[in-house]
Amino acid sequence: MFFAEVRVRQRKCEAGPSEHRKWVEVFKACDEDKKGYLSREDFKVAIVMLFGYKPSKIEVDSVMSSINQNTSGIFLEEFLNVVRKKKEAQLCWSEIKHIFTAFDMHYRGFLTLEDFQKAFKQVAPKLPERIIIEVFRTETRMFEDAWSPTDITMRC
Repeated sequence: MFFAEVRVRQRKCEAGPSEHRKWVEVFKACDEDKKGYLSREDFKVAIVMLFGYKPSKIEVDSVMSSINQNTSGIFLEEFLNVVRKKKEAQLCWSEIKHIFTAFDMHYRGFLTLEDFQKAFKQVAPKLPERIIIEVFRTETRMFEDAWSPTDITMRC
């Protein structure tokens, strides 16, 4: 089906080398006692420094339970993995919102079938109309007759 093809070709959102260096610096700054790992509290501070919000207990529990249970915290490589995934999700969401906004000509916060058709005519003029309609109907079957950015991210 069409979506399977799209997902295979989907560009991965990635952070650059300067971001990676920043993450390492934040890790080192938050590892004040030079233990080689971040405790739960150290991890919270690092997330505040990198993303500007204090992670919830549930988020911290999720991260800590996903790492080696025999350690007292999160090591650099594990930390970099967590931050990379969070940053990729953040970048992808930002990119999705930007693209969506470009096609939301009437600033309604959703795309109608007509908006969707116009968007596809601009980016894929040779794509058959029936496929455009099929994709729209498949994606909107539980969201009435409009498509919002939230609906799009549910498919990513």
